[in-house]
Amino acid sequence: MAELYEIKEEVERVILVAVATNDGDDTEESLDELEELVKTAGAVTVGKVIQNRENMHPGTYIGKGKIQEVAELVQALDATGVICDDELSPAQLKNLEDALQAKVMDRTMIILDIFAQRASTREGKIQVELAQLKYRSTRLIGMRNSLSRLGGGIGTRGPGEKKLEVDRRLIKDRITQLNHELSEVKKNREVARNLRSKNPIPVVAIVGYTNAGKSTLLNQLTNAGVLEEDKLFATLDPTTRNFTLESGQQVLFTDTVGFIRKLPHHLIEAFRSTLEEAKYADIILHVVDVSNPTAYKQMHIVYETLRQLEVKDKTIITVFNKQDKNVDNLVIKDLKADKTVKISAKTKAGLDDLLQIIEEVLREQKVLIEQVFPFHEAGKIQIIRKYGQLIEEEYQPEGIYVKAYMPKDVYLGLENK
Repeated sequence: MAELYEIKEEVERVILVAVATNDGDDTEESLDELEELVKTAGAVTVGKVIQNRENMHPGTYIGKGKIQEVAELVQALDATGVICDDELSPAQLKNLEDALQAKVMDRTMIILDIFAQRASTREGKIQVELAQLKYRSTRLIGMRNSLSRLGGGIGTRGPGEKKLEVDRRLIKDRITQLNHELSEVKKNREVARNLRSKNPIPVVAIVGYTNAGKSTLLNQLTNAGVLEEDKLFATLDPTTRNFTLESGQQVLFTDTVGFIRKLPHHLIEAFRSTLEEAKYADIILHVVDVSNPTAYKQMHIVYETLRQLEVKDKTIITVFNKQDKNVDNLVIKDLKADKTVKISAKTKAGLDDLLQIIEEVLREQKVLIEQVFPFHEAGKIQIIRKYGQLIEEEYQPEGIYVKAYMPKDVYLGLENK
């Protein structure tokens, strides 16, 4: 009888390396986060090394002595690769690989790799492949050896599992093709936005650090059925769902991709059209994981990313999530927010308070009208019902008396009809 052999995919064993350039920075927290990214990408961390230097070494990221230490760790811990916590230049990547004689990756490669796994829509896949190719096109020479030596696995999960050992001309042609495809998708998104502006249902964009609980919140509010996992970047493609508030006001909730430290500029560039959902929203829901010890740092990164996307002059409601995780004695504030609320998306605690605050904010963005409409203008009452908040309606001899809160632009549109 023939023997059966169980074939298992080899799990990559990696050593994480970071450079701390000044006292009191967040290098340790950033390296812990890199470990989570590595885990999400499917590898296991077997060692961590931090070097204190005034600046990253321009040629090899870390200094000569530390390179020797890392090389010995690679041998001792039977590691298959080394991952640096910053984006490496092509020269740093090549020189470090030559010095260590091991596969070297950087934080950007790991994030791109996770995005390659998670993208499910056509737009998401195009954006990820575009970001990967732009990043790797400048690094092909430095990556050839590692690609041929170790093949697949984290950091080399290429677009559609294609080999990246192709010449730059082919990559340039592919980038041109993807840009064309992406421009078509962007046109469709612009059409959708224009339709929304003509059909002015308020948009609430849910933003926040990755794994803060955005998808759980969207699911609890709208039964959206979005994947929820205790992992970084569990969901990638944005989801929009309609919701009717208690007053009858309809709103659109839009989830966005999570932000993270050192979010690669290739990704911000490629995902700009989806990230910009926040730019066109009426309200920003900023979800914060209060159980995370680096919550303040994460909040700062979210605001920095919004600034990069030129999201400004928006009403921000900061949602202090995960109150179910024994954080009763924790005092956390957000001075940049217009309103704050404590919730647990998991247990639904505080969701009624959140919806009430959304109602209040939307009301503040409206004008109060008290007006009698002639009977032949009864169609306008339907518009008020749909887009506004009807408080009073009374049929009088001369017409229909209405008291309602209306979005200013909708009200102006009614006046001009």
